[in-house]
Amino acid sequence: MGANMAFFFICLLLVMSESTMVVALTPQNLFNEAYVGEENLVPLRVGAYQETCPDAEAIVLSWVEKAVFEDPRMAASLLRLHFHDCFLICLLQGCDASVLLDDTVNFVGEKTAGPNFNSLRGFEVIDSIKFDLEMACPQTVSCADILAIAARDSVYLSGGPSWEVQLGRRDSLTASKTEANNNIPAPNSTVSILLTKFEAVGLSLADMVALSGAHTIGKARCSTFSARFDSKRGSNAPEMNMEFLESLEYLCSESNTTLAHLDLVTPTRFDNQYYVNLMNGKGLLFSDQVLMIGDERTRQIVQTYVDNLDIFFEDFKISMLRMGRLNPLTGNKGEIRRICRSIN
Repeated sequence: MGANMAFFFICLLLVMSESTMVVALTPQNLFNEAYVGEENLVPLRVGAYQETCPDAEAIVLSWVEKAVFEDPRMAASLLRLHFHDCFLICLLQGCDASVLLDDTVNFVGEKTAGPNFNSLRGFEVIDSIKFDLEMACPQTVSCADILAIAARDSVYLSGGPSWEVQLGRRDSLTASKTEANNNIPAPNSTVSILLTKFEAVGLSLADMVALSGAHTIGKARCSTFSARFDSKRGSNAPEMNMEFLESLEYLCSESNTTLAHLDLVTPTRFDNQYYVNLMNGKGLLFSDQVLMIGDERTRQIVQTYVDNLDIFFEDFKISMLRMGRLNPLTGNKGEIRRICRSIN
């Protein structure tokens, strides 16, 4: 059984465990990144709001610029929101703003899932953007598109590349805590596990290494990498710089909630230093450092990005666009939320 087909059956089991009724799934609509429904083939496109809300992208940029100026870490947080939103496809939930929904008395969403709880941030920034967009163009710009634009702007404002965001997504009417717990790659993942999760949603090994470069900005809690301290005495520290590991152990000695820079050298600049760090055994997360030893192909890509920043930027743009096309809702699917935290 192929990896995609196996994942399809796992998805079916997850669907059966959810309380929300969903449409039937097929391997074709799960794994074709451009699929948006047979009766609703409305492709994402650049400039989707040019006529209906011409200032949409400018409004998003102004808020992201303000947020990143006040808190440079917010760039990584907004980028991560888009990633965690897009990486769930079992319930036909790709880049659809499901990650923004708050829990209610009768609904449990994704915010309290393990990879998200006390980890995702930036929701207030999205709220502010949405408020201004609703004032300018009521019920026109989706929360899912806001996440995609904000991710692009966060990268650009941090010194990284820019790209034309494909727009036209609509917002989901539901979310899945189960999917978030099972599908989002964990910080202790091996290359094999990472590749399985990326390929399951239609992304490649090359996409995996390029998108991992997002860890060139941002921070992580000690709890996400503290298991590595025990590995100093074993073989579970892949090409790790022991002096660096000891410095992390000291940093985390008082609390497991202490934050560490994912890239200690240029922590707020989007560049290729993340890959240089991997070459020097200074990847913060286990799932980062394994890119150097878990697969010769990943190691070669890391070396390429160390040698050529432009290639990394170009590959990152391509992979972000591919991720942004993962199973969007378009046409008459979903809705345009008035408030990103709740359905209309």
